[in-house]
Amino acid sequence: MFNYGWRRVIFKASEFAFKPPPLISRARRVLIKPTAGYPMPYPISTSREILNQIIEGIKQISDADIIILEGTASGESIYPVYQALGYDFPRVLMLDVRDCIWVEVENPLPHPFAMPTFWIPNVVLSSDYLISVSPFKILGGSGNFSVSNLLSLLPVSKYKGDAPGGWGTLYDFGMDKVMADLYFTLPFDLAIVDARQKFTSADNSFQGKVEEYGKIFVGEPYEVDCEATRAGGAEANYLALIEAGKAELEA
Repeated sequence: MFNYGWRRVIFKASEFAFKPPPLISRARRVLIKPTAGYPMPYPISTSREILNQIIEGIKQISDADIIILEGTASGESIYPVYQALGYDFPRVLMLDVRDCIWVEVENPLPHPFAMPTFWIPNVVLSSDYLISVSPFKILGGSGNFSVSNLLSLLPVSKYKGDAPGGWGTLYDFGMDKVMADLYFTLPFDLAIVDARQKFTSADNSFQGKVEEYGKIFVGEPYEVDCEATRAGGAEANYLALIEAGKAELEA
């Protein structure tokens, strides 16, 4: 029951079954980006259950190589995290951002909000279809959905600055501006926000409240994040910036 015109779609979790868009049938390489930077179970991280459903759905219509790609904020290996989260899918290539070759990619916006270029793993650029899969998290009042999920595709070694880890230099520009620029520079085809449960934290810690929510959002990343933001009563200032960027590109 996908809407292939990329209008946002909200499923009841009990009725959700991943049906790959037809473009995937022609893809040679499909890349999936989960939220999996820490060995914390769903709803902190992307659940193994929904990743498996997506992977099996892709295999039903395509012989494409399937890649899962993630990186840690510490810059340490992601593989122990994959193991802790049970990411052990057959015939799926598990990669670490830190091991990739990085390519500097120009922001297509005529007037970038903060970043005229980003360093991007080359495997992202060589993939034919890109899927962001994230849980439904609200941290410090701000939505943490599909676009913010892309941040950990950026190599920590390039952006940590003087900090021991993380993407410290980007915070100096304002993360809403950075995320808006990242949305245009790294255009993902599909976003899935797994809102079977809603996680709310007063800050960016793993201490918070978990509520049953029973929804799954599917569609184009900007549209999905708009819907998830409204549903969660969250702030997401980067969405207004993305809207302004779209208007500039269309003008």
